[in-house]
Amino acid sequence: LELVESGGGLVQPGGSLRLSCVASGVILDDYAVGWFRRAPGKGREGVSCISPSALWTDYGDPVKGRFTISRDNAASTVWLQMNNLEPEDSATYYCAATLKPGPRSTCGTMWRAGRAFGTWGQGIQVTVSA
Repeated sequence: LELVESGGGLVQPGGSLRLSCVASGVILDDYAVGWFRRAPGKGREGVSCISPSALWTDYGDPVKGRFTISRDNAASTVWLQMNNLEPEDSATYYCAATLKPGPRSTCGTMWRAGRAFGTWGQGIQVTVSA
């Protein structure tokens, strides 16, 4: 399994970006996928996670109401729509996947820690600045 992020860049405060995470090497249907970020001098933060079926999603408190995660398993792609961006959202964003088979699977209660995710993308920079 390999993950590749795209869609990052420079945006003004209040603007929007949509990050994409494309998987290759395996069928994504049995994998939960999370988005994480790391800002300079700060630890890794769980941004959002989506279950394999897309029936379950969760968000970190700082992004609730502004970010939306979605996926298309047929396209092996997970997106993170980021609206009303703030300078505090500036960071390197990573997508990550963990095997979670089963129609009722979720990302788990501890997904924000990131430790359950075995495959990570290389990361992509998002900068929010005027």
